[in-house]
Amino acid sequence: MYNIISCIKTLYPKLTTRKFPFNKEGLVTSPFSPNKGKPFKSAPYSKKSFEMENANKSEQEWKAVLTPEQFHILREKGTEPAGSGEYNKFFKNGEYLCAGCKAPLYKSTSKFDSGCGWPAFFEALPGAVTRTEDNSFGSRRTEITCSNCGGHLGHVFLNEGFKNPTNERHCVNSVSMLFKE
Repeated sequence: MYNIISCIKTLYPKLTTRKFPFNKEGLVTSPFSPNKGKPFKSAPYSKKSFEMENANKSEQEWKAVLTPEQFHILREKGTEPAGSGEYNKFFKNGEYLCAGCKAPLYKSTSKFDSGCGWPAFFEALPGAVTRTEDNSFGSRRTEITCSNCGGHLGHVFLNEGFKNPTNERHCVNSVSMLFKE
């Protein structure tokens, strides 16, 4: 795992140093936005507003409210590079919400360090995620999506030997979540 992460950091340094700071107005600034780190005016959320949004949107509506990176992961089932996520080594107390619709997904008390390169949780909030069999890329996995908006979150893996109450690892893309203290 270390060699893969080192390789990604060497080849794609901008992707592996991602931070999404908030500006004075509470809008997210991103080095991936078309205006190179200036406030992304159509940012989907701010520090001031974590109210759940309508999940019934067309593809064009999703493109208008999500950053290109969020759209790729949430709507096109993409994956961020291992070790690059904002929440991978993040352990504050609070709640993780869907970046698409702001539905609550996970409590910070269910987060653990699995060493996989993505945020890991041992259980979602009741009814928050939907599990679907995923046979893409020649392997059998279980995809997890937001039950409210259908946004792709990542995958869940069972019986890997982690010492947690469920023996599950929800491997979630940081880009698909927001954190609320």
